[in-house]
Amino acid sequence: MKTVTIKNITLGTGSPKIIVPLVGKTETELLEEAKHLLTIDCDLVEWRVDFFEQVADFKATAKMSQKIAEVLNEKPLLLTFRTKKEGGELAFSDNQYFELYETVINEGTIDLVDVELFMDDKRVQETIELANKKGIKIVMCNHDFNQTPAKEEIISRLCSMQEKNADICKIAVMPQSSDDVLTLLEATNEMKTKYADRPIVTMSMGQLGMVSRMSGEVFGSAMTFGAAKKASAPGQVPVSELRDILNTLSL
Repeated sequence: MKTVTIKNITLGTGSPKIIVPLVGKTETELLEEAKHLLTIDCDLVEWRVDFFEQVADFKATAKMSQKIAEVLNEKPLLLTFRTKKEGGELAFSDNQYFELYETVINEGTIDLVDVELFMDDKRVQETIELANKKGIKIVMCNHDFNQTPAKEEIISRLCSMQEKNADICKIAVMPQSSDDVLTLLEATNEMKTKYADRPIVTMSMGQLGMVSRMSGEVFGSAMTFGAAKKASAPGQVPVSELRDILNTLSL
């Protein structure tokens, strides 16, 4: 298992690292939120750029990433445009999605970028190559807000992310029962023990799946998302409680 180190944070070893979303709509809100996150016990910050009201202005978004990174200082910054079909705030064309990423990778200041698994493969590879040249890590992801796929399908998607050269492979699914939560945890454990050669991040969403956000060290998930003020996905645990839980469960 390769670990991934970003600034002073190493993913793939020890307790899951805590990542917190930035979901402000304006520059003022974002900078206030970023300053607030400096007072919170989290390891990384995810800027959910689909909430940003100027996101269609790619150069303004790149400039905003510089301002956020300056405030965050040593906390790594993950840039994420979550598409509408995977639970995001805004409908973007594929062209807009990739042009946004190209601009921010070239002109902004970020440490990681989130790329969705089921996007055009050629353009995904171009984005990955560009990010690699800049030393930016790739979090490849897939979200299913309707169901929990079979264990074999979850593993297949994570393996596909590895094959596409992601640095970190992430999947989030929605449980309809406690059996679904077990399916996600079984898939995570099997992926970790049999197939993963890099960090994976898995979660079962909602209240039912909350246990999966806390048990990553046992089953193999390298990161967990906590909520500072506003959650960006259902079931995120408040950061103030999350670190204590992770420490209690630490091996």
